[in-house]
Amino acid sequence: MLNETGSELNRLIRQSSKLRIWARSRLWAQVLLAMVLGIATGALLGPAAALVQPKTAGMIGNWLALPGQLFLGLIAIVLVPLVFSSIVSGLAGVPSNEAMRKLGVRLGLFIVSTTFLAAWIGISLAHLFEPGTELALPVEHTPPPSAGPVQGFDLTRLPDMVAGVLPTNPAASVIQGDLLAIVILAVLTGVAATQIQREKAVPFLALLDSLMSISMTIVKWAMLLSPLAVFGLMAQLMIQIGLDSLLGLLSYVGTVLLGLALLFLIYALSLRLIGGLGFRTFISMAGSNLLLAFSTSSSSAVMPSTIQTARKFHVPEDVANLVIPLGATMNMAGTALYQSVAILFLAQISGVDLSMSETILLVGTLVASSIGAPGTPGVSIAILASVAAGFGIPATGLVIILGVDRLLDMSRTVVNVTGDITAAVIMKDTLSKGI
Repeated sequence: MLNETGSELNRLIRQSSKLRIWARSRLWAQVLLAMVLGIATGALLGPAAALVQPKTAGMIGNWLALPGQLFLGLIAIVLVPLVFSSIVSGLAGVPSNEAMRKLGVRLGLFIVSTTFLAAWIGISLAHLFEPGTELALPVEHTPPPSAGPVQGFDLTRLPDMVAGVLPTNPAASVIQGDLLAIVILAVLTGVAATQIQREKAVPFLALLDSLMSISMTIVKWAMLLSPLAVFGLMAQLMIQIGLDSLLGLLSYVGTVLLGLALLFLIYALSLRLIGGLGFRTFISMAGSNLLLAFSTSSSSAVMPSTIQTARKFHVPEDVANLVIPLGATMNMAGTALYQSVAILFLAQISGVDLSMSETILLVGTLVASSIGAPGTPGVSIAILASVAAGFGIPATGLVIILGVDRLLDMSRTVVNVTGDITAAVIMKDTLSKGI
């Protein structure tokens, strides 16, 4: 009897040891487990369970989220040098001007076409399900602080907006974290580096290569915190919003998630048909990156990890270093889809009817506002407030969707990152084959 008990105990110990070794070698398993534990912990400390006072729960949530804040802080430290060095190095490695032109044209067409498609999917689903018809607009609410100043969309301001994109003060762009301006500066620098004598550009490119290597080393340090970061951020999220907020806007949340799922499916089919990647292969190799994107709500924060994921799919280094940073800044199809559903939801609860011409203009506005939007949490609320004001839709309705915005922000970040990986896989042979 004792021998049987000892054998069973040894068997359980061996299985437990194998499980620990398996989990340590798979970041996605650690992140997934951390996410589940974070949701459960947040639900226990949230308003529904009422096990602790709300003030105490908030304080606990802040401490639990500390590893996540440290993770995001480490990424933020190296984000600017990493984006600049990777784009310049990628452009400098392009074999010819013709290949550079083809890559730019293909990437531009991919971003614009998928963003337009995403916006139309969102508008179609919002018209089909009408998630805002059963809700009433709250009275005497002020726009949430995170929405920022509201300005209507005016076509007469378009030339000034286009001219204002150029980074006239690069130092200020770095200090303010204006990633779009940094990307434009990097593109201009990279193209210029290909037009001068090679020996003059070599020292500068060598410096950027060292800078990128140092930045990636710091990123590897940050990735050690990723399971704890996911646990803490998910726990804090559930403490703040609780489950009741999700149930109250179930129709709206379901419409957005359905649209994002359809867009994700389109990306998966593109990877299958063009890149030859099956869904299981994609999930097994990119799963940890997508889970990290879900928990951080920032495509910019996971951009270094996305570059590494693209390399797993045999995307050349120069293509990954160029396409992924550009995609993290400009490829925001998931954001366009979310904004399409959200703005029609606001129109429906406000009783505002949009004509077909206004809907078409709305799609164009959402595409323009989504391309180049900062890949940071919560930025879509500010964009949404501006676009809504331009179409006569009261921005006060934003208070309704603000409670579930973080969850939807996390979901659309997964789709945006998937779009970046899809673009890199599709473009991976452009430079090597010159096609």
